[in-house]
Amino acid sequence: MGLQWIHETAPIWDESKSTVLAGAPDGIFKTDSYRPGSLIPGDWWRVEDDGKVVGYGWMDCTWGEAEILLVVDPGSQERGVGTFIMDHLESEARERGVNYMYNVVPAAHPDGERVTAWLRKRRFEAAESDRLRRLVRGEAKG
Repeated sequence: MGLQWIHETAPIWDESKSTVLAGAPDGIFKTDSYRPGSLIPGDWWRVEDDGKVVGYGWMDCTWGEAEILLVVDPGSQERGVGTFIMDHLESEARERGVNYMYNVVPAAHPDGERVTAWLRKRRFEAAESDRLRRLVRGEAKG
């Protein structure tokens, strides 16, 4: 069946998000304030592989820029799920007329060098603070 990109029209905090995000290094995602069933901010997409949730993409657009996050279930890493999520987030950003999409890799991130290298391979460049950003609008697709 392959990977599926599913937009959550009214995203809520649920067990599947809690489980997948729990696989990220400690302190990366601040989820303590979320309660099961509560609405959560931003646009969320879930990635399923044969009905199993293997990752999430998130986007929050403000003034022509989109902050993005992605997380892949540890058991599904190194299989192209992250690239699948990034490609779809780029398409979503392009459809919204976003100029740049960016990700913040905090200096305290326990795997920050690897994450930064992964983003740089996908044309993200250093910007202010801990941001890595990439031109979306005006960029040739592909």
